Amino acid sequence: MLRRLRSSRVVRAGLAVVALGFLGYGLAVNWGATSAALGLLSWGTAAGALAAVVAGVGCMLAAWRAVLAGLGSPLPWRVAAKVMCLGQLGKYVPGSVWAFAAMMELARDHGSPPRRTFGATAIALVISLGCALGLAAATLPFTSREVAERAWYLLALVPVILIGLHPRVLTYGLNLVLRVARREPLERALPGRAMLVAARWTLAGWLLYGVHVWLLLGDMRPGGAALFPLAAGAYALAWATGLLAVVVPAGIGVREGAMVLVLAPVLDAPRALVIAVVSRLAFTLADLIWAGLGFVLARGQAPASSSEAYAAQ
Repeated sequence: MLRRLRSSRVVRAGLAVVALGFLGYGLAVNWGATSAALGLLSWGTAAGALAAVVAGVGCMLAAWRAVLAGLGSPLPWRVAAKVMCLGQLGKYVPGSVWAFAAMMELARDHGSPPRRTFGATAIALVISLGCALGLAAATLPFTSREVAERAWYLLALVPVILIGLHPRVLTYGLNLVLRVARREPLERALPGRAMLVAARWTLAGWLLYGVHVWLLLGDMRPGGAALFPLAAGAYALAWATGLLAVVVPAGIGVREGAMVLVLAPVLDAPRALVIAVVSRLAFTLADLIWAGLGFVLARGQAPASSSEAYAAQ
């Protein structure tokens, strides 16, 4: 199937249609709850939350691009947006490989070998997980102590992730995975500077994600800026929980349940569920917005030459 994805535009288009179909199905099935949730919020708040999520996804794009450049495949912004944001639609298809496969094949068109794209995507994901859990560990013990105690095993992953992000450890682990998959190893370790740039962009993205929950929370109850640490930690822990539930497409259901649990100290379950549902809608719309931008911006960008395409095999 992956070989057909590489060689056939029809198969690629079919995968995109399937991804959009699952995305649309998820929206349609949950539209009753979503529309009811939106009715409890001001449109200004909902628009502000969406804007914060769109900006946060842009930061994550910058982090992924920095990692890929550090591994030896710098891509123009418009191409990076196409590869990552169109490829990420694959996460809505059941299974955990479609987003990776789509991104690898889209990046191959522009001269990035699949091993580098895989490595960059895996590294960016681990950095994001580390930042999310670090943010949750820094905020939840002071805002939702009971949740922090119940999720101690997740927060305990932070030092493990930090060790795993050491360039030597990281390169060894990725090359081991590539060897098992019978792929060529990475040519170089990720430079420390690229790691720091990616971490800064990722943390900025997580703070923006916190803003979107904080805005929604502000419509549910007063509290002002004092609620921001809880909002940021709540979404970070909810996302990490959804990510680790790999059997569920894009963490659907798991993320919402975790967010309701984390917000319990300040919000009753029905209103917390409103925030979780609108948050899911904001991220789905942000994925569509960025996928559309990536498609439009990269339309005039020529693919790699035949020699570059050969080198990317």
